[in-house]
Amino acid sequence: MSSSLLPSEQGLSVSQFFQVHPENPQLRLIKQAVEIIRAGGVVIYPTDSSYAVGCQIGDKNALERIRRLRQLDDKHNFTLVCRDLSQLSLFAKVDTAAFRLLKTHTPGPYTFILNATREVPRMLLHPKRRTIGLRVPGHPIAMALLAELGEPLMSVSLIMPGESLPMSDPYEMRQLLEHQVDLIIDGGFGGLEASTVVSLTEDEPEIVRVGCGDPAPFAGEA
Repeated sequence: MSSSLLPSEQGLSVSQFFQVHPENPQLRLIKQAVEIIRAGGVVIYPTDSSYAVGCQIGDKNALERIRRLRQLDDKHNFTLVCRDLSQLSLFAKVDTAAFRLLKTHTPGPYTFILNATREVPRMLLHPKRRTIGLRVPGHPIAMALLAELGEPLMSVSLIMPGESLPMSDPYEMRQLLEHQVDLIIDGGFGGLEASTVVSLTEDEPEIVRVGCGDPAPFAGEA
């Protein structure tokens, strides 16, 4: 039986657990992970800030599973995690000033709030402002997943309800969440801070949340 089938399709109730090298990800495991994502799976994976939980763009069922996992309301902004700036520009309106900032600070531990294009599914948009969070991570596993998938991952940081910090230990994730997700990618211990969030929707950058990315360059722009 194919290892890419989801637990529900295998008659199982336990997620898969891939140990992936954090600097040289095994292509075989990356391909299997992408098959799970494309089949509607919910996947925990490492980024250059913290672990994230993600699914295929536009997959409403998987999105709702993530909302239940994190206990998010319909106003919470998901982030589109992109492979590079050219992919990001398909989903966001980027002017010259924003492009310069993005080029300087991607890949990196930043999430940028930008005005969305029509390519972004309505269910991902901020309900009033038509904005979307986008980021380009610098983690080899995340980058390998995105390259193989060929499109962004809908993602949120893996911060559990009632907690202020992201989960960082893959074995704790396995113990707590193996019945709620389809795959946990173990890339070693993760960071304890989410990304720094910067809004580029106005004339000047606005720091929305300070995380592991240095906010100073954007404060200097304001």
